[in-house]
Amino acid sequence: MFGKKNKNMIRPTMEDHIVDTFSWVFCILLFIVTVYPFYYVIIMSLNDGVDALRGGIYFWPRKFTLDNYTQFLNDAKWITAIGVTVAKTIVGTTLTVLFTCMVAYGLSHEGLLFRKFYNIILLICMYFSGGLIPYYLVLRAYGLLNTFWVYVIPTMFSTYYCMLAISFFRDIPADLKESARLDGANELTIFLRIILPLSKALLATLALFAAVGQWNAWSDTAFYAPGNKSLRTLGYLMREVIIQNQVDTSSRQAMMHASQHSTVTATSVQMAAMIIAVLPIMCVYPFLQKYFVKGIMLGAVKG
Repeated sequence: MFGKKNKNMIRPTMEDHIVDTFSWVFCILLFIVTVYPFYYVIIMSLNDGVDALRGGIYFWPRKFTLDNYTQFLNDAKWITAIGVTVAKTIVGTTLTVLFTCMVAYGLSHEGLLFRKFYNIILLICMYFSGGLIPYYLVLRAYGLLNTFWVYVIPTMFSTYYCMLAISFFRDIPADLKESARLDGANELTIFLRIILPLSKALLATLALFAAVGQWNAWSDTAFYAPGNKSLRTLGYLMREVIIQNQVDTSSRQAMMHASQHSTVTATSVQMAAMIIAVLPIMCVYPFLQKYFVKGIMLGAVKG
């Protein structure tokens, strides 16, 4: 009967209620600690910049305004940085995923000569690098410094991504490739029309990793393109603003008196820039999340 309770059902004890309560409280506190800093940036970006210098803003804007976003979108420097960041993210992510998968597909063949030697080289390169100065000299020798391609060409291949892709490609049945070869398909056709369509989880995972890395990168601008202001990225400009705004209390008071006719400060514009910088990743990630865990598990490096 549906109205009767199951006598075999185990009733929760007092200890179960205590553990459940503790777990809920811990999860709520963890959620607040994780989400509140981002929420604080949002309310500060929507508050009057001069008014925000007085402090005391915790839960909602005291003087609501959109002037911070207006100032940000009207600044040619920030608009150029957004364009460069979007371009390097799209081009860099596409080339990284494509080139890395091509190399990984070749190294995944069991009959490849010196395959174990190549894998050893990959492991060595993944854990050790030549250092910053030799890397800089190589980029200078190829004429990549202060050019857009310094963002793209050095990141076209990743040893870690390659190891994930090799393990993923090895799990694809070899009968599919053999059947395609019997039908006259070459290796490039097999790779583009058979392997890649079956590797959506892997491609989404690599694309997410590469895109986030390209979008948040600032060191490549600081080290390899410092002489070209038109190539400054969003991450580099935000770091620059953070450094410039590390001022003491007396400087903040002077800023308040000097900005009586303006509602915008460099800090408030920085808050707006942070929201705009994070927003694309937040919009893209939910669509790739279903592939993310699957791609990591299927492409995990096996012992």
